[in-house]
Amino acid sequence: MSEIIRRDPRREWIARNRLHPDNAAVLAALGVNRGGGATSEWMGPNGVVRKDPRAIGFIGPNGVKRIDRSGLQQGGQSTAATTAAHDSRRTVTIDQPAFLVAVVPDLTGGRLSGHDKDLLGLARRLADADAEHPGAVVAILFGEHKEEALGEAGIDRVVHLDDEFYAGFAPEARLAALSAVEREMTPRFWLLPDSPLGGADLGRRLSLRLGERAATGVWQIETDNEAPLGWRCTARGGAGSLDIQRPLPRVALALAECAEPVDETQHAAEHLTLAASLPTTLSRIEDLGQVAVDPAGVALAEAEFILSGGNGVKEWDAFHHAAKVLGATEGASRVAVDDGFMARDRQVGATGTWVTARVYMAVGISGAIQHLQGIQRCDKVVAINLDPGCDIIKRADLAVIGDSTQILAALVAMVEQQRGGQRDAA
Repeated sequence: MSEIIRRDPRREWIARNRLHPDNAAVLAALGVNRGGGATSEWMGPNGVVRKDPRAIGFIGPNGVKRIDRSGLQQGGQSTAATTAAHDSRRTVTIDQPAFLVAVVPDLTGGRLSGHDKDLLGLARRLADADAEHPGAVVAILFGEHKEEALGEAGIDRVVHLDDEFYAGFAPEARLAALSAVEREMTPRFWLLPDSPLGGADLGRRLSLRLGERAATGVWQIETDNEAPLGWRCTARGGAGSLDIQRPLPRVALALAECAEPVDETQHAAEHLTLAASLPTTLSRIEDLGQVAVDPAGVALAEAEFILSGGNGVKEWDAFHHAAKVLGATEGASRVAVDDGFMARDRQVGATGTWVTARVYMAVGISGAIQHLQGIQRCDKVVAINLDPGCDIIKRADLAVIGDSTQILAALVAMVEQQRGGQRDAA
């Protein structure tokens, strides 16, 4: 039985207002109060937990609150700190799992996206709920992938299907493969990302094939002893105006930020092979390839590759040309926007747009706390700056020290030369 809960705008406003006297009580009722000191997180208008950059910091030796501008407390970590964190992870091996939780990530661009990692964090909650009889997370991957950190994402088993008829948009072939996994492994739960590309379509097809009433738009789960599978989920409905609660079914399509990604354990990611041969299906759908999209028209929140300019950019025409050649979506710091070099909708940061790009290239940006907060979920950050001691350099995975105009010109020349050579070879 589903339960529809109408959202209370006043309560959500109090949850977002950290100065309201009832803020702590409402946050506790919503389950997002982390406790202690100033509240650093609140419930956003779409039910997503947001972070307050003003609450980020630490208490110094003299009892004075300090702000860490190195990027380490704003979600960014230096390469050395990230490596040390990975080395200290606890290794977990589940030889005989009590059950399986199957996850089908989108694997956009051949790598796990932030949405995929959130989904795997949700799968780990389901698998690890019973410490005496833990389950294992099995990931079904389609096509070629470049991901080398499957175990760090919380995956115990991997079924990799890289045949060419699974590439591109091939829902019928993929559905046949998932049906074979169902027959052979019988997972207790199937989790897919409720995303426009891949998961949303494939998850609904799978639920129909299995005869299950899938839960879509899932953003939260909690234990429920009265539910058939022991869990209850909360999903978005009514164009985001309603919360729908129901027992968690076998097939669930989850939203981004449905759970925290795995960051404390290292899992085996053991590769499995299906015993039965997969049927070769004659697809009624032909994939004609991707349609080229102008990067300038892509919203910052959806961009995969962002070239962002700041106060250190002196030749903006060269910057725009570089973005066009590289195929990057343009972004900017608050200073560049305030100075009129870029439009307001191109501003990146806590006071602009929070971005989740796979590659974020910051040109002439020093790295204010609000900017670092807005890029904390980017996979790779490349910084070009004259100052080797600025905060964006400490956050960057790759730093280039030098004049941004000369470096961009050299990069553009190299890309154009490679592309010209490919055309000649073709």
